[in-house]
Amino acid sequence: MALYELFSHPAERGYRAGLCSKAALFLLLATALTYIPPLLVAFRSHGFWLKRSNYEEQPTVRFQHQVLLVVLLGPERGGFLAWSTFPAFNRLQGDHLRVPLVSAREEDRNQDGKMDMLHFKLELPLQSTEHVLGVQLILTFSYQLHRMSTFVMQSMAFLQSSFAIPGSQLYVNGDLRLQQKQPLSYSGLDVRYNVSVINGTSPFARDYDLTHIIAAYKERNVTTILTDANPIWLVGRAAEAPFVINAVIRYPVEVISYPF
Repeated sequence: MALYELFSHPAERGYRAGLCSKAALFLLLATALTYIPPLLVAFRSHGFWLKRSNYEEQPTVRFQHQVLLVVLLGPERGGFLAWSTFPAFNRLQGDHLRVPLVSAREEDRNQDGKMDMLHFKLELPLQSTEHVLGVQLILTFSYQLHRMSTFVMQSMAFLQSSFAIPGSQLYVNGDLRLQQKQPLSYSGLDVRYNVSVINGTSPFARDYDLTHIIAAYKERNVTTILTDANPIWLVGRAAEAPFVINAVIRYPVEVISYPF
């Protein structure tokens, strides 16, 4: 004989405990472990599945007061004057050595403890028969980043300008920009490029050759370059007046690339 269900009633059990009980503490701990660790992982990794990211930082830049100058004279071919802050280079110049008057001042415009720009002025004495047609100038800097990894290097700004008309003054206003061929590490200390751009103790002329200096510098994966210089060539130099280089070099906020 078949049986039929005439009535059913589900049974429900409830468990109660105080907020200070072991069960309540276990539930609170399980809930915290469910949500907090994934949030911490996401925060520390700065995102999921990213291979490269960027951040902004104001670098700590200081002018090292190292200068290498070559001034091209005309109209005769091959005429030049040179000077640097490296005695070994100066000894190699012979009659082409000419000592200028140099002044430099760095400015922290927003008073945040980091320099924002360099005001550089060089006055090169000339004879009445000497006429400047071109300038090649290297200034060196200490460049540091601290927000993610600690990155320290010695870098340079290279300025080159030449004109068909003899000049009395060269005015430059540009930015010292960071160039990366590869991302920087996001942690640790990186001092692989904390070496002098110019080997100022070398007695050999090759170590002061501009093509050699630039070529070795470009082998780096991280460098600085002078951008947006907009050189202004002023003419009309009075007799016995010096040739003047006025440069304003800014240290802007950089966008730094780093890997995960």
